[in-house]
Amino acid sequence: MKKLLFLAAAVVALYSCQQKTTTATPVTSAAKDSVSTAIDTTNFGIVIHGGAGTILKENMSAEMEAAYKAKLEEAIKTGYEILKNGGTSLDAVQKTINVMEDSPLFNSAKGAVFTAEGKNELDASIMDGKTLNAGAVAGVTTVKNPINLARAVMEKSEHVMLSGKGAEEFAKLNGLEIVDPSYFYTEKRMEALKKVQEREKANKKDDKIAFYDPYIKEAKFGTVGCAALDKHGNLAAGTSTGGMTNKKWNRIGDSPIIGAGTYANNKTCAVSSTGWGEYFIRGVVAYDISAMMEYKGVSLQEAAHEVIQKKIPAMGGDGGIIAIDHQGNVAMEFDTAGMYRATMNKDGKLTIGIYKENEQQP
Repeated sequence: MKKLLFLAAAVVALYSCQQKTTTATPVTSAAKDSVSTAIDTTNFGIVIHGGAGTILKENMSAEMEAAYKAKLEEAIKTGYEILKNGGTSLDAVQKTINVMEDSPLFNSAKGAVFTAEGKNELDASIMDGKTLNAGAVAGVTTVKNPINLARAVMEKSEHVMLSGKGAEEFAKLNGLEIVDPSYFYTEKRMEALKKVQEREKANKKDDKIAFYDPYIKEAKFGTVGCAALDKHGNLAAGTSTGGMTNKKWNRIGDSPIIGAGTYANNKTCAVSSTGWGEYFIRGVVAYDISAMMEYKGVSLQEAAHEVIQKKIPAMGGDGGIIAIDHQGNVAMEFDTAGMYRATMNKDGKLTIGIYKENEQQP
């Protein structure tokens, strides 16, 4: 009997070993993919925008152009240093956007435009490409850096978007810097509001007067945004804005909308948008670029061109995006006269652009 039991056990053990050998031998397509997409710990990159619109060289003084370039360089180098030293894409995105939020040059936080009531209502969002977790805020009026609050929503709550007074209460509970609404006041933006309201009375059918900006002339889609790839292979994107000059009824644009103003997915890319928000929401612009890459297998540049140069104009909108894919390729696509933009790669090569022509290297 003992011999029979021993023989049976030996047969079972032999069969088990054969199964393990058999199942371990084939190299599946998934395994091949994991090999081909191994993380390059030396690769990283970052790209930013500071808004798009009718940005023409003849309308820009030499001093103003220099000021924009200097601030774009300061912002992107802030994020670049974080990435270079092994920091996360989320940290790079947040800190880079902070630099632009603190500058009156951009329509975000300190430089935010005014609503019809003479207030500054701020929106922001951020997304983690590794986890697909995201956070967003809309209509806040006392938070110094809305992108910080968006990240707090992502990491310290079970929600994705908070708005208005509730978002501000959440900011206080989490120790974020709160300022008096007067902090956001700038004379240039107030002058812009008055000019828009005067033009509105003269021609109520002119939809684009809400985008008037004293720094750019005529149409302006003021927003700041950043997308980054870190050495760990993780993507992140963020966007922050003051919205539309003379906006009413607590209007919210695409900037705090995940999939429209911001999107990040390690499988594809990280995107931040700047454009006519209503159209970017309808077109789900940021996600559409990612989806085209994932489902059609096209490159980041091909997807960005299709969405910004064809899909959005066909709907009647315009604007631009900046994006970076999981291999470090960058796209800075826009169909307006200009877009404040900059990018840096792993080699430290910096390019800055404002107008439609090719980017410039300082």
